[in-house]
Amino acid sequence: MIQMVSCRNTEEPARYNVLFIAVDDLRPEIGAYGNSLVKTPHIDRLASTAILFDKHYVTVPTCGASRYNLLTGKLPATRKHLQNSAFESFSAGEAEKEAPESMVHHFRRNGYYTVGIGKISHSPDGLVYGYDESPEGAKPELPYSWDEFHFNAGKWGTGWNAFFGYSDGSNRQGAKNQVKPYEIADVEDTDYPDGLIAEQAVEKLKELSRNSRPFFLGVGFFKPHLPFTAPKKYWDLYAREDIPLSPVPGLPENVNMASLQKMGEFNRYERGEEQAALEKPLSDDYARLLRHAYFASVSYVDAQIGKVLDELEKQGLAQNTIVVLWGDHGWHLGDHRVWGKHTLFDISLRSPLIISVPDQTTKMIRNEQVVSSVDIYPTLLELCGLPPDVQLDGHSLVSLIRDRKDSAHLNLAYSYFNNGISMTNGRYRLNRYFRNEEPLIELFDHANDPLEVRNVAAEYPDVVESLMKDWEKGNTGLYDR
Repeated sequence: MIQMVSCRNTEEPARYNVLFIAVDDLRPEIGAYGNSLVKTPHIDRLASTAILFDKHYVTVPTCGASRYNLLTGKLPATRKHLQNSAFESFSAGEAEKEAPESMVHHFRRNGYYTVGIGKISHSPDGLVYGYDESPEGAKPELPYSWDEFHFNAGKWGTGWNAFFGYSDGSNRQGAKNQVKPYEIADVEDTDYPDGLIAEQAVEKLKELSRNSRPFFLGVGFFKPHLPFTAPKKYWDLYAREDIPLSPVPGLPENVNMASLQKMGEFNRYERGEEQAALEKPLSDDYARLLRHAYFASVSYVDAQIGKVLDELEKQGLAQNTIVVLWGDHGWHLGDHRVWGKHTLFDISLRSPLIISVPDQTTKMIRNEQVVSSVDIYPTLLELCGLPPDVQLDGHSLVSLIRDRKDSAHLNLAYSYFNNGISMTNGRYRLNRYFRNEEPLIELFDHANDPLEVRNVAAEYPDVVESLMKDWEKGNTGLYDR
């Protein structure tokens, strides 16, 4: 089990506001991370005055569990912590306890006014209900965290309908899955839900600017999560023939297919031109169309983020507000023949983490230390001078932000899924699975194989043995429960 570390406090607490922006299924394939093809000028502008963590890894490559671990600052301890229903299992309907239910709850208890808009926990409107159900009377996923929670479901009627929605007001479940996994529509930004989320966030910032209390504002955007839907003007930013295919389109070597996934989420869009399978790759033309759709969705959400950041500046709040932009996990775009997340490969586990602190240098700093999503909670407590009276599995990143180094930082990140536990130290990724299918151990050497094409565990047993000591620190025993 990894040692639990409390965050350090500051002598003179700064009452910063916090703007926390969550983006669903966002790969670190944006301009700020060195990709010149994908158009993300607003995120890039944020990064230009921020710390960009180049090697940030989520704990679980699925939406609900990743967000639960982020918000609680805890590594998963049971199999239920790996499921999208983690909030339903561990916080919804529970009595308030001595320990805060979430990072947001901690801020609220310490005088912050907390507002949530969109997908911060798992559901789009912070309520526990099924895709086909009504949210009326539903329990909140985080009952004690928010002073206010908002979501405008617009023409879709419910949060889940909006999440899987198309520009005409239809949705995946209402259409019985007879929909495409993408849409090009010549419509306005507010004809998709993220435009409405940005609109609500802008209005709320106007109100918060008149509030004397510090605030924690969480804004959760949907795109580029499936379906890849975006107004036509964002598709027009790209010439499809210029969009490259995956640099790793084949199955990885010396890896059992049990380490991959069967694309159940992707194939629920049954009107797609082709169904994805590990046995056969999609055609180049369809793969390029889907990558075009994903990039258009990224540019669309970037524009919505820009509206929120612009309003933060306009209201004079930027000079006293920490801004965090976080992706809840990555996404295979045909990489290793997979379309989706839900693997322990780097592509699924690595996501953007950008932290802008008002009194830091105005030049972008790229930090290549390995960090985890569970590090965000203690980091924000320290930056805001809140009491560190909670046990967390992460380690504050403040020294890495302020001094660019931290001798106490472990430079390790742990991730859990698919009956396995993954550990990375920047040079190597070591996966250990609890299953019948062999091999049970995967070793990828990022110095020679950054795209994880070949498992070399059998060739370097001494390296595996050495790394297992660090791997054990992240073994929470969840597969024993």
